[in-house]
Amino acid sequence: MMRTIQSQSGVTLIELLVSIVIVSVAASAIIGVLAMTTQSSADPMIRHQAAAIAEAYLQEILLKPITDPDGVDGEAGRANFDDLDDYDGLADAAARDQFGNLIAGLGAYSVAVSVNASSALPSVPLADAVRVDVTVSRGADINFTLSGYRTRF
Repeated sequence: MMRTIQSQSGVTLIELLVSIVIVSVAASAIIGVLAMTTQSSADPMIRHQAAAIAEAYLQEILLKPITDPDGVDGEAGRANFDDLDDYDGLADAAARDQFGNLIAGLGAYSVAVSVNASSALPSVPLADAVRVDVTVSRGADINFTLSGYRTRF
């Protein structure tokens, strides 16, 4: 008499449960990474916009002379600013153009300007060098400062 050995193919309930747990842990890790990536994917664009706003303000300000051309200090309204000192303390609750008009889509960005005499340039007398700091903020996440120097020469 001859006996035949039959092999069973299949998985046990324990093996099935272990494989389900392993797959679910791996899937949850992947989904977590995707969620974190998606959540912060807009940050580079927001930072770039803040940098572009700060650069535009800084360029506008640095093109103005250090000394007041008409002798009147503290002109009213940004459209009338004619020297660097007029911009000191400028605080816009939203990004604006050089005439003071709101820029569409950039209302969430606030801008603050500081203009001070600078001693960072050793070969230039203190009275002849000015440092301009433009800080652009958007909520608690973005606080970007761009600085530039202007000399009387």
